[in-house]
Amino acid sequence: MGWFKTADDTDDDSSPRMVTVRPTEDGKIAGGGVVLGPDTVLTCAHVVNDALGRSMFDPRSPGVSQICVELGDDDCEPQRHVVRVSHWVPPRSRDGGPVREGDGEWLGDLAVLRTGGQTGKLPVAPGKAAMMVGQSVRAWHGGGHASTFARLTVASLHGPLAYLDGEATGMAVGPGYSGGPVWCRQERAVVGLVVAHFMPPRDVTGTVLPHSPQHLIRRSWAVPWQSIEAELRPLGALDGVTPAPVDTEDPVFQLLAEVIDDILSSPNERVLYARRLARLCGAGHGSDVVPPTAEEFATFLLTHPRAIAALSGILRRDNPSAADRVLTTGSLSPVPRLLSPQECAGLRKHLEAMDHSVLGRFPEVVRAALPRRAVLPGADTLEALLEQLESLPGDGSSPHGEPRVPALLRVMEYAGALCSAPRRAELRLWADGVAQRLGIAREALGERRFDAQEWARAVRHRSVRVRVLVQVTQAEQGRYRLRTWCDEGTGLRQVSADSVISYSASAAAREVLRVLDSLTPPAEEERPPLVEVLVDRTNLNLPVDEWEAGGPDEILPGTLGVEFPLVMHCPELLRRNRRFQSHWRSRWSRLDSGKTFVVSEPMDRETLYARLVNQLDTVRVSVDLPPGPRDTIVQVCLALGIPVVVWDRVRDTTSDVVTCMADVATPELPDGVRAYRANAKASPPEFPGRPVLAWADADRPVPRLHLTEPQESA
Repeated sequence: MGWFKTADDTDDDSSPRMVTVRPTEDGKIAGGGVVLGPDTVLTCAHVVNDALGRSMFDPRSPGVSQICVELGDDDCEPQRHVVRVSHWVPPRSRDGGPVREGDGEWLGDLAVLRTGGQTGKLPVAPGKAAMMVGQSVRAWHGGGHASTFARLTVASLHGPLAYLDGEATGMAVGPGYSGGPVWCRQERAVVGLVVAHFMPPRDVTGTVLPHSPQHLIRRSWAVPWQSIEAELRPLGALDGVTPAPVDTEDPVFQLLAEVIDDILSSPNERVLYARRLARLCGAGHGSDVVPPTAEEFATFLLTHPRAIAALSGILRRDNPSAADRVLTTGSLSPVPRLLSPQECAGLRKHLEAMDHSVLGRFPEVVRAALPRRAVLPGADTLEALLEQLESLPGDGSSPHGEPRVPALLRVMEYAGALCSAPRRAELRLWADGVAQRLGIAREALGERRFDAQEWARAVRHRSVRVRVLVQVTQAEQGRYRLRTWCDEGTGLRQVSADSVISYSASAAAREVLRVLDSLTPPAEEERPPLVEVLVDRTNLNLPVDEWEAGGPDEILPGTLGVEFPLVMHCPELLRRNRRFQSHWRSRWSRLDSGKTFVVSEPMDRETLYARLVNQLDTVRVSVDLPPGPRDTIVQVCLALGIPVVVWDRVRDTTSDVVTCMADVATPELPDGVRAYRANAKASPPEFPGRPVLAWADADRPVPRLHLTEPQESA
C-alpha cells in the first residue's frame, strides 16, 4: 500500500503469536487459535464447544455465549480478551450430515471469534499462504509455550483436508493442539489449522495396544488455508482480513483518487489527515513530511473496510461537504462498511452489556425495525446478523436527497427501546454520533426513535409466551426418544440430558408434563406454555397431542394436546430448502394480516409450487384432503416457507377441522386447536376431527438437531 503500512508480522519470524482458548469459568485449556484480523481470532468450532462445556461436535451456534482467549508468550503476562463467535461453521460429515461416533475425519469445524475492543488491541495478524505437499511446518500446544512445538511435514492433501506426519523426536501433536496454526517458516505464513490427531490403537477395553511397526505413528490432520478461505469467504468472514488487490482501472478507484486530490490538495493537510486515518484504523504510516499520493490514499480506503467511515468522521466537523463526497463515492464500492472502527467497537461494548433477554429477541427486533424486509437468512450469530445489517441501505424516502437512516441504526433504536433507561440512553448517544458523522438530520433519526418507542410500548403489553420444545424420534415400535428444551423468553436451555432411553407414549407424556410442571411462567402470564414438537417429515402426523400421562393410579388423564396448545414443527424441511427461509420470515412478519389458502381438491406438486412460491402474503394453508395427497401438499407448503399449516390427521370424509379453524385468527390458532381438542375429548361425535397444526415461529429459535452424540476425539 506504499505510504500506509500493514506489517505482516513481528521481527521474530520463528512463529506466529499463539492464541489460547479457555472457558470463562475455569483455567483449563480448550485449544489454540490464531489472530485473523485486527479484532478477530480463528479457531476450530469443536474447541469453542469444549470451552463452552458442550459436546465436541454440537452443531448449534453458540449465539451470544462468551469465551476467553489469551495472547502472550513465555516472557510476558498474557493479555485476556472476552470474545463472541461471529461466524460459525459447525463440523459436518462429507455428506453434509452430523458427525457421528466413530468418524475419524470431518469437514467445516471453524469458528471466527471477535473481541469487543477497538481495532489494534490484538497483535498484527500473521500472513496466510496455501498449504502444499512437502512443506515443513510447525504446530504448538494451545498453552502457547515455545517448548511445545511439534515439527511436521505436509504428507498429503486430500480434498479439503491435509495429513501431517510428525518427526520421531520432539513433541507430538495431541490434546490441546486443535485450533492452533500450522506455521510454515519458509513462507512466513500460517498455512492451515490443526484439527485432530490419530491416536494409538486401543483394544476393546480401551487400553492402548503395545507398539507395533505397523501402527500409524504421529499422524495428524489439518484444514489447509485454501479450504478455510473456501468456507469463510462466502460468509464475509474474511472481508478486510485478506483484501483483494485494488484494480487501478476501476472507475470507483479513479473517482476516489480525484476526490482525495481535490479535498486534500495541500501536502501538509494530506499528511495530517492520513496520519489520523492510519491511527484510527490500526495501521502504520510512512513519512511525516512526504504525503501519500492520491492513489495510495484511495488504495487504502478501498482496502480497509472501515477506512471510508473513519475518514468521513475526521472530515465531518471541519469540511462537511468533503465528508459527504467521500461517503457518496465510497458507497459505489462493495468494500467499505457503515461503521468506523471506533463506532464498531462501541457497538460491541453496548451489546456485551445488553441484557440477554433483549439479545434473544433480536430476530423480532429486526423484523419490527425493517418491516419491508425479511430477516436475513444464514445469520446464525448476532455478529453475523449485525454485519449483514451494515450492508443494507437506508430505509424510507429522503426529501431533498438527504441521507437516509441506515438499517443498522434503526435496528439498534428498536433494540434500545427494549432496554433499561440507562442502557437506552447509552445506545442513543452512540446512534446520535453515527448519524451526525453520516450527515443524517436529527429529525429523521428522531422519527425512527419515535417508531421504536411506540413498538416497544405495544410489545410490553404482550408477554413472550413460555414454550417447551420436545424433539421426538422413533425408537422401536411404539416407543420414542426425547430431548427437551425450555424457552422462557431469554433463549433456549436444554432441560433433559440426551439419552438413549426410549419411552412409551404414556411415559413420554409424563416426562413432558414433568418438564412443564417445573416451569414458573411470569405472574402476569395467563396462557399455558406452548408445546412445540420437533419431528422429521415422516412423523408430522404422530399423535403426540393424544398422548396421555395418566395411569390406573392417576386422578387426571393428562392429555398433552388438551391441557396445552401443542404444535408440530419440522425444521428439516426448511433447512433442506434454505433459499426459502427468507420467504418464511417474510410471511411470519405478516402473520396478523396475511392470507389463508385452502386446498380442498387434489393438486399436483408442481401446480401448488407455482401457486405459492412467490405469494408472500399467504401465511397459512388449510389442507382438507385425505391422507395420501394431503401429506405431500403439507410437506411442499412447509418447504416453501409457509409458517402455518393446519389439517385433519384422520380425515375420511369432509372434515370439520378446516371449517372450525377458519373462524380462528392465525396468531390464535395454537389455542384454537387446543380448544377443539378439548371439545373432541368431551364430545367426539360433535367434534370428529383430529387437528394437526404445523407452526414455525420465525421469531423464536429452535435447536440444531442431530441424531447421535459424537465421540470426543478422532
